[in-house]
Amino acid sequence: MYLATTGRRDAPPTPSGVRRRVPGTVLALGAVSLVTDVSSEMVTAVLPLYLVLGLGLSPLQFGLLDGLSTGATALVRLLGGTAADRGGRHKQIGGLGYALSACSRLGLLLAGGATGWIATATAIAADRLGKGVRTAPRDALITLHSPPEDLGRAFGTHRAMDTVGALLGPLAAFALLWATADAYDAVFAVSFCVGAFGVLLWVLLVPGRTRAERGTRGSATKPAAEPAAPRARGGLFAGLRSPAYRRIVLCAGLLGAATVGDSFLYLLLQRRLAFDAVWFPFLPLAAAGVFLLLAVPAGRLADRIGRRAPFLYGHGALLLAYGLLLAPLPDTAVLLGVLVLLGVFYAATDGVLMALTGPFLAEGRQAGGLALVQTAQALARVGAAVAFGAVWTAGGPGTALVAALLALTAALCCAARLLPDTPADRSAPRTSAAAVVPEPSERTD
Repeated sequence: MYLATTGRRDAPPTPSGVRRRVPGTVLALGAVSLVTDVSSEMVTAVLPLYLVLGLGLSPLQFGLLDGLSTGATALVRLLGGTAADRGGRHKQIGGLGYALSACSRLGLLLAGGATGWIATATAIAADRLGKGVRTAPRDALITLHSPPEDLGRAFGTHRAMDTVGALLGPLAAFALLWATADAYDAVFAVSFCVGAFGVLLWVLLVPGRTRAERGTRGSATKPAAEPAAPRARGGLFAGLRSPAYRRIVLCAGLLGAATVGDSFLYLLLQRRLAFDAVWFPFLPLAAAGVFLLLAVPAGRLADRIGRRAPFLYGHGALLLAYGLLLAPLPDTAVLLGVLVLLGVFYAATDGVLMALTGPFLAEGRQAGGLALVQTAQALARVGAAVAFGAVWTAGGPGTALVAALLALTAALCCAARLLPDTPADRSAPRTSAAAVVPEPSERTD
């Protein structure tokens, strides 16, 4: 059988209506992500403007680079997830990813501006590799330390804390550039120090998961009478034998292939509104602010009404954002509307997709299973970035937006039919921290 192995086995049942605390491990992981995102966003907030307007990259070149930064995580996600599942080494593999990302900022500092955009692209790829290594082990730890009925809230809390870092990073970068007269080296140096501090927090605050603790899901001791949970059999792709999990992977890929990267949307806004380039780094802040406000409520709503609907509606918000960029509306309405809808999109999809997937993953396959979904989405977004940049270069931004809008509409229609309404998607009983999901042949998806 496929077991929904989320939640701590030693957690006592919680009566319905009693408000539960967010697990301490989730808060620790959120603190690490907050600090790391400050470091990351200090650099990435100004890169689109620097590469396109400063170095003169064409939209196609920028699309290739943006695709590289996303695609560099693909295979590494799978390798990182598989390695983390082997022996329960989620903390060790995740820490390696955080360290690699921190060192990539040092690489930017050492490369300097003389080596051009190729050195910058290499450092970005190293950062994305680190993200690919750490993401699945981190999300697996959230899954392992949270009750299954509260996965949406757990992921929403983590994503909200992560977004605080996304808000503070661009502000810190702008303040440093203002104080140092546009000295990018200062941004890179401070970013490296903050990233190193995030690695230290990971080492000190995040609990490891040893072989002896494998079946306890976060408990300090394991009762002698408690049997070990069944282990997953087969390799990384064994979970694809489940029709529902297979559909989740397929839908993640379909919708990812129709998702235009944030950087393109911000460039389109800057092009339409023609505002001063100095304000460009602040565009992600508005979207991140909406994400911060809605991440936890969206997770709670997903736990209550099911995780399928919010995930689809979130992509509907992105579809509306595409439409606003094409609509003959006042510039202020377009600016505010696109940024709000982008924040809604991430709040309703990012953590919700992981919460939807988690209950289908067998014991010992959490990180690898989540990594496979993330990889399908990442690879699809690589193709989307390159395709959007190519259509923009050949036919202009309007043609590219129309193509993206049609592609997302078609993907949403397919996902609405294919995405499973799983047992974990319905109101989970609150009398147990673990639930059994029927075998694929027993499911009605």
